[in-house]
Amino acid sequence: MSEGFRAETTVSALDAPADGVPEDWIAALSSSGAEQEAALRALHSLMLRAAAHQVWRMRSALPDASPGTVDVIVNQAADEAMTALLRKLHTFEGRSRFTTWAFKFAILEAATDVRRLQWQHREVELRDLDLGRVPDDASDGPERQAEGADLARALAEAMHTCLTPHQRRVAIALLVDGVPIDVLAERLGSNRNALYKTVHDVRQRLRADLTRRGYLPELAARGDAESDIPTASAGSS
Repeated sequence: MSEGFRAETTVSALDAPADGVPEDWIAALSSSGAEQEAALRALHSLMLRAAAHQVWRMRSALPDASPGTVDVIVNQAADEAMTALLRKLHTFEGRSRFTTWAFKFAILEAATDVRRLQWQHREVELRDLDLGRVPDDASDGPERQAEGADLARALAEAMHTCLTPHQRRVAIALLVDGVPIDVLAERLGSNRNALYKTVHDVRQRLRADLTRRGYLPELAARGDAESDIPTASAGSS
């Protein structure tokens, strides 16, 4: 896999038709014998292209972006993506091209592998909320600074009173410190779904408390304005 290939590959090019691919991917992959083997080889080739594209895009995050390391990541991601896809082959509904659907598996696996390597030797600090710190944006005028500080204090109080210590630490790690969710799941011995559920519960509790105290409109209480919660600004250091 040459550097030129990685640099010039685009999303549209990834989805371009290629010679020698099955007309019906599902039928070919679900068959047996030579037809299935040919389909598996074609699928692996496509997965390699998608994984290479994603790793190239994220190469600056790698501690070691040498060609050998990149090739290892790409091949590992392609293998993992194929395994995941074949487990879920029966869920393909045909709403998009099969290759478009398949590329998502490779892109996700490649991004996950890069982030894991990025954080491999970095400590994940599961810190609690610091109520004594309120962000201050000097670029705003006095009135906006006062409003921002008031909202930040309200958010900090909501996090302190409405969330459990575990919820606070997970929220700060993911939403403030920017720890990738797959890395945090690995460090905690948990899984992505459990952490997604924790973040969902955090947002619901904060939204309800801030709405009750008049910091968010009633619309947010119905779950239509989740992005109104400025979670990333609370407790930052």
